[in-house]
Amino acid sequence: MGTTRIRRKLTTGIAAVAMAFAAPVAAWADSLADVMADAYKNSGLLEQNRALLRAADEDVAISLSALRPIVAWAGDVTRSFSRSSSSSTFFTPVDRGLTTASLGISAELLLYDGGSSKRQIEAAKESVLSTRETLVGVEQNVLLQAVDAYTNMRAQSETVALRQNNVRVISEELRAAKDRFEVGEVTRTDVAQAEARLAQARASLAQAQGDYQAAREYFVAAVGRKPGQLKAPPAAPTPAKSMEHAKTVALKKHPSILKAQHDVAAADLGVQIARASMGATVKLTGRYGIEETFDSSAFSKGGSVGVEVSGPIYLGGQLSARYRQAVARRDAARATLRLTSISVAQDAATAFANLQVARAARDASERQVRFATVAFRGVREEATLGARTTLDVLNAEQELLNAQANLITSRGNEYLASYALLANIGYLTSDHLNLKVTRYDPAAYYNQVKNAPAMVSEQGRKLDRVLRGLGKE
Repeated sequence: MGTTRIRRKLTTGIAAVAMAFAAPVAAWADSLADVMADAYKNSGLLEQNRALLRAADEDVAISLSALRPIVAWAGDVTRSFSRSSSSSTFFTPVDRGLTTASLGISAELLLYDGGSSKRQIEAAKESVLSTRETLVGVEQNVLLQAVDAYTNMRAQSETVALRQNNVRVISEELRAAKDRFEVGEVTRTDVAQAEARLAQARASLAQAQGDYQAAREYFVAAVGRKPGQLKAPPAAPTPAKSMEHAKTVALKKHPSILKAQHDVAAADLGVQIARASMGATVKLTGRYGIEETFDSSAFSKGGSVGVEVSGPIYLGGQLSARYRQAVARRDAARATLRLTSISVAQDAATAFANLQVARAARDASERQVRFATVAFRGVREEATLGARTTLDVLNAEQELLNAQANLITSRGNEYLASYALLANIGYLTSDHLNLKVTRYDPAAYYNQVKNAPAMVSEQGRKLDRVLRGLGKE
């Protein structure tokens, strides 16, 4: 085989490297917004926390019920019997039996309890608002995990394609080295080096394929469905202009801050409730009933209305302990708010710094790819003239491959860092991102139950329809 033919084959093989690296990413179908929307729809974690929020909504209704009349009924049928003897019966045993039945209704209305019941309603409302912020935090985590799964899936997909191209290119390099060896242009060492590099490329491809399968399973867990083809995402968003801006927004908008604020408000009300429980309670009571004695002509009916005033005198120190406990919980809630503020500000600043680092790394990777491409092309041309060895070409090709792999990773890291900053300032929500989903309205269920509707009322029937719509009945 002539030298010219060998060089032409080498040139063809090396040119395949450039084609491999320049090959465009295939057209994708799913956008990042689509993936996040599906994660929002399919999340069992969101469903769990929505149910917990509805349970917290019911605490408001339960607290409100203490201010409403309590009406109850009671019925009783009693059979009493006895055996007795006396001198009047000449000590002969006499059996006696009596059957009585009673039916009554009672009513009770709280008139005064020092404001304890009203404060319990307010505390329950604060707990609802706190639980809503917990739900927002869960939503942010679900969406951030979806972004992570999306970027990871794309990165692993591109890495597999890169490794496959690398195997093809090195296979061409090996064939060219063998051809040159046959005509005496290179030694057996050159062929062995190409064979070793091909084995390494195949091992890297197997690892990339394994990582791809792992990324696929992670995607299914995060999004709730199998991945399709993925569109290249638009430019990564810039959630904050500066580190101070990020910290300022986070301290106002982050759900952890808002939750801690509502927890403090609930704890303050808890102290007031504990203090009010030491005072008197005034209730309006009423009773009406009928009693029938079946074995005689006895029959009675009647009722009563009264005002009942009660209050604690000594409960073994329980009330004082409960008050001190409420004060301690209030102090703990305030401390939690301070710690949360520090943590949220720190996390926002760190997330902003991470984004800057990720962008710098991506810029550096792009420059690395550009210069590695120039270097590779130079070595390739020199190799066609016989001024470079097979190992030189393989090393240049490997440097370009590594640069390409680093660029794939750095682009994914930049995108994830951008959305992590969104989450750390409280903006990674379906509302802020304007995702195409049917958003869960936390106020819809609350508005149906806040007035404690009875099951037989019109509002109760509306609530039944809401529950059926949620698929929870």
